[in-house]
Amino acid sequence: MGKEAFAVVGVAIRTGNQTEGTGRNSRRNGRMTLEGVTTRRTTLVLPEGMSLDDWGAVGQHIFVLSDSSGWWLGDWLVYGQENYPNRYKRAIEATSLDYQTLRNYAWVARKFVPARRREKLSMQHHAEVASLPMEAQEHWLAQAEAEGWSRNELRRRIQAATKRNSQQVAYVQVNVMIDRKQHWQQAAESSGMNLMEWISATLDNAAQRALDSAGEKADVKSASITT
Repeated sequence: MGKEAFAVVGVAIRTGNQTEGTGRNSRRNGRMTLEGVTTRRTTLVLPEGMSLDDWGAVGQHIFVLSDSSGWWLGDWLVYGQENYPNRYKRAIEATSLDYQTLRNYAWVARKFVPARRREKLSMQHHAEVASLPMEAQEHWLAQAEAEGWSRNELRRRIQAATKRNSQQVAYVQVNVMIDRKQHWQQAAESSGMNLMEWISATLDNAAQRALDSAGEKADVKSASITT
């Protein structure tokens, strides 16, 4: 067996609470074990004589694993960021994992706590709305779930709605040095936001403080004139 192989074992698939079957393929305690299934990084080898039901179950299991892996990796990185803040990047560098991809997963995972993740929609659906306010996130995900939209259809719908409202949007461009942008990026990540969200929130807070301060000064000045 080459170095590439990482499993030559049965595939366990949750199928319910039934117990049935004998021989190579059996279902016990809600889990189905398929003997003779070989998995490698680039290959799946299925045994001869597999039944149509078992073949379909393997496909469903692979789909669930693939669809869930983004959430798992996102939660994994969030855990590393929270528990090993000074060491997790070096640990990742020692693997073949791409940090930028993992960071994208973690960003979406932070945006949607497990209770808000919709099992009928992919992580890509959630990523499409992650930059929106929570109320808008829920609106679009509910629509996508109810209508059975693909990720691309959800994106198209959001873009169409944004285009209709584009006249209400103002665009501001700021040129900054690279090290300054990186500093902002780190601050945004530590706050669980993407860079644009963090900039907007920071400017909003600064503007509110400035307005509050100006209002207090005006009140003091008015009171001094009155007295």
